[in-house]
Amino acid sequence: QVHPVESGGGLVQAGGSLRLACTLSGRTVGSYAMGWFRQGPGKERAFVASISWNGGRTNYADSVQGRFTISRVNTKNTVYLQMNSLKPEDTAVYYCAATGGTWFPLQQEHEYDYWGQGTQVTVSS
Repeated sequence: QVHPVESGGGLVQAGGSLRLACTLSGRTVGSYAMGWFRQGPGKERAFVASISWNGGRTNYADSVQGRFTISRVNTKNTVYLQMNSLKPEDTAVYYCAATGGTWFPLQQEHEYDYWGQGTQVTVSS
């Protein structure tokens, strides 16, 4: 099994930045595409960003395009989500997910096999 673990969440003022990290533990041998999802209060979990196993392709939700950047460092088994120009509407629990699938854009929950517990991001106005 692969166990994603998120970190880096917290409280930030609107317009500020945070960088989330997701590190894979357990069986990390092999190639995994990665994705970030988020769930705001009273809302459904929604796609945020995804990245291919080698980092060659990325995909973003329209709501975060131009503000968020997903990247990965495979030697550290870690994927990052750099979040800039944060807005109160970005407040949510952010989840990291992993999949052995390679069929981009990988923006649907059912395409992912392994999920982290989530990290809270709160953006104040």
